[in-house]
Amino acid sequence: MKKTISLEELHEKEAFICDMDGVIYHGNMLLPHVPDFVRWLADNGKKFLFLTNSSERSPKELSQKLERMGLSVSEDHFYTSALATASFLKSQCPGGSVYVIGEPGLVNALYDAGLSMNDYNPDYVVFGETRSINYEKIEHAVMLVRGGAGLIGTNPDLTGPTENGIMPACRALIAPIALATECEPYFIGKPNPLMMRHALKRLDVHRRDAVIIGDRMDTDIVAGVESELDTVLVLSGVTDLDMLGKFSYKPKYVMKDVGDVIFDEIPLLL
Repeated sequence: MKKTISLEELHEKEAFICDMDGVIYHGNMLLPHVPDFVRWLADNGKKFLFLTNSSERSPKELSQKLERMGLSVSEDHFYTSALATASFLKSQCPGGSVYVIGEPGLVNALYDAGLSMNDYNPDYVVFGETRSINYEKIEHAVMLVRGGAGLIGTNPDLTGPTENGIMPACRALIAPIALATECEPYFIGKPNPLMMRHALKRLDVHRRDAVIIGDRMDTDIVAGVESELDTVLVLSGVTDLDMLGKFSYKPKYVMKDVGDVIFDEIPLLL
């Protein structure tokens, strides 16, 4: 007889922090059972926040992206590594300047935090996900970091899921700059506790009343473990069951996808 695990304790949580890539969608493809999960959150009065390590889009753009997929979620339910990066730099160097390799979501977040763009002698080189990287930008960033600029990465993800498969993400793309300058980047996104504290503050809940749902052991799940939140690993993104043995920590729950959250009990996969 197949063993099951009760989700009664999970259902008592006040707030749900959810990753996006690999949990809610792959690229421009909404994953199965996501509308059922979001409807369950609303029907049960749960607080929730989509917490993404991606820095490409603003909360408004993420809301519009889901709307195009047929899912209506207001922009106040989104928080990105771009916003967390901007908040961190504002606290470290108010009114400072940055050289950015990244997309509009990151650039706009930095502007809104009072930072200015500077390709001559910036306080920081800030690197986020981008499809417009080239050798000239890498070369210029290396020169600036060697000249004294701090090196900031929006998130430590090596790869990310898309509708076309697994693709390079921030840590992989920033590597040439880090190697050429012998400077270790400071990454802001999950599993950095800064990102988790921002999420809990926005939701106005204590960690014991929240749970994090993600598809990656090395960012989402370890972020929950280190922040003392209950954790849910979904197998709809990067991590699969065969990979779990590579890690010295475990998620509290393992599910096929977020649709399993709404059931009273699920098969025990571990």
